[in-house]
Amino acid sequence: MQAFVDHPGTLFVVLFVGFTAAIAFGALALRRVFPLKLEEREDFTLVVTSTLTLLALLIGFNLSMAVNRYDQRKNLEENEANAIGTEYARADVVAPPISAKIKAELTHYTQLRFTHYKTRDAQQIARVEQDTANSQAELWRLATQVAKDQPNPIGAAVMTGMNDVLNSQDYSEAALLNRIPLGAWALMILIGLFACVVQGYGAKGSVRKGILIIVLPVTVALSLMLIADIDSPRGGIIHVEPQNLARLLRSLGQ
Repeated sequence: MQAFVDHPGTLFVVLFVGFTAAIAFGALALRRVFPLKLEEREDFTLVVTSTLTLLALLIGFNLSMAVNRYDQRKNLEENEANAIGTEYARADVVAPPISAKIKAELTHYTQLRFTHYKTRDAQQIARVEQDTANSQAELWRLATQVAKDQPNPIGAAVMTGMNDVLNSQDYSEAALLNRIPLGAWALMILIGLFACVVQGYGAKGSVRKGILIIVLPVTVALSLMLIADIDSPRGGIIHVEPQNLARLLRSLGQ
């Protein structure tokens, strides 16, 4: 399930085929076994309306969750750039040899974080994460050295700023894992399949109706594809662009 969610295009194709097959099952198989009588049409219409309403509510609720998570990732990227920029400025009050090292390492660290947001290759992501961990260890070592050499408010400010830099990266990484639960995806897909079955079961046979009835599978599949695209940090075409990190790199002369 997660593999399909991370590939919205594939998810759309699979869902469209599944929903179309569900409509065909309701129209060709289920209606032959359980013919829909005329006096039952009104009650059946109520069932169809209720099912479609429930499906619309589920899609809207999950779309809202996906958008909120996307906004959270954007805000955390901004916070991360602000934390790095603040610590870079605080390095000016440190003794020159350590100050230059801190600034150089922060610049390298910012480039790594920028690359981490931009890349989609799994192997490159693994390499960047390893390099990021090494850079964080070096930054913390430099901050610790400043605190030992300058046990005063300056050293405390540098340590606090470096702690914010490292914490901001942890928050950003945690946000990448904060996804729509698979149970919610399963419920949406099941309700969508059921809605397509009842839609096909109640459809009246004509060429025009047969064409119009494809609208439901296309609409639902497109809606779920959009939710998956927004919810997936690296899949699809909707991504958090590291604009603040790019702006920070430009200000650092990169």
